[in-house]
Amino acid sequence: MQSPTYKDLLNAGVHFGHLRKKWNPKMQPYIFMERKGIHIIDLNKTTDCLTRACNAARQMAKAGHKILFVATKKQARHIVADAARSVDMPFVTERWLGGMMTNFSTIRKSIKKMNNIDKMLADGSFDSITKKERLMLTRERAKLEKVLGGIAKINRLPKAAFIIDIHHEHIALAEAHKLGMRTIAMVDTNSDPNQVDFPIPANDDASKSITIITNAIVEAIKEGLNERRKEKDSAKA
Repeated sequence: MQSPTYKDLLNAGVHFGHLRKKWNPKMQPYIFMERKGIHIIDLNKTTDCLTRACNAARQMAKAGHKILFVATKKQARHIVADAARSVDMPFVTERWLGGMMTNFSTIRKSIKKMNNIDKMLADGSFDSITKKERLMLTRERAKLEKVLGGIAKINRLPKAAFIIDIHHEHIALAEAHKLGMRTIAMVDTNSDPNQVDFPIPANDDASKSITIITNAIVEAIKEGLNERRKEKDSAKA
């Protein structure tokens, strides 16, 4: 697995934290220094933490487990959605609905409703309803797709969650804890790294920083999936 170098992380601005007045004291071990009132993250610590997080993601993928990608911040949405799709992992990038995981049975009903509308489109059932009803169903389907499209294929709870900004995604993090899901997350200087199983100290606001960390996790997952595939092929031979 080719991890990003110190220089790669530096160029992506991974080291830029928040203003000192916004810091969480529990991030102290990961802070290198303060510059002009802004905390600078120790990229050596980031590298070590990223390696541990990638190893965990690889092992989970190798075991056939799903990892839920969560990033509803505007600058992270498309980056994370594309990354999750590339490894066929579920994702939430629009809005985290309260109970999305802890009340998964209810969410499944909404997904089933979306799938039923798709069936109506495919089998010609739409032809037998009025134009107004067709418009209403189409709008409802688009609304459901926007919020639930990223988790439409899962039929059981993911094993873990990869989260961008636990401060912003505190509800998702709380639900993951409640369900005993493993957590991997980008943790900036304003958050508590102790709330995450595999924290990655990093700038969670800049798109370049989000991209480089997310891509590293994705590459690790790809390795795990490839190893799983090879093991299955060997068993068949």
